[in-house]
Amino acid sequence: MSSSTLRKHTAGTRRLARELALRLLYQVDIAQMPLDECFAFAVEHMPIDEEGQRFAYELASGTLQNLQKIDSIIARFAIGWPPERQPAPDRNVLRLAIYELLHHPETPPGVVISEAVELAKKYNSDESGKFVNGVLASVLKHLEEYR
Repeated sequence: MSSSTLRKHTAGTRRLARELALRLLYQVDIAQMPLDECFAFAVEHMPIDEEGQRFAYELASGTLQNLQKIDSIIARFAIGWPPERQPAPDRNVLRLAIYELLHHPETPPGVVISEAVELAKKYNSDESGKFVNGVLASVLKHLEEYR
């Protein structure tokens, strides 16, 4: 596999992994199901390789382990829209992206934000994409305070 093909494969795998992680976070949030149960069901119904599965699980479990901190960051930057008032897709996209910004510095912040905006638009609306973009741009300016 050439290096450009490998990068495209990795980017595609990570994109699917982020989508899977979002689905997991949404199920845990809305259905109050345990993460492992959600994960077992989801991987049976979503075509994603083992590398993607591992990344998705790490993103979802890491987000859940840091939820209190992440939600406090969201509350600070989503002025007037604390997490509990946000639509569930937006709330979980923000949680996922903030976790990745904080704990995966090897991923360019622009990639994290772009992927989050696309997920928000896919699972909610274009307005959600704008909201997510604005919140994450503000978080990015203050990211070092939280690392």
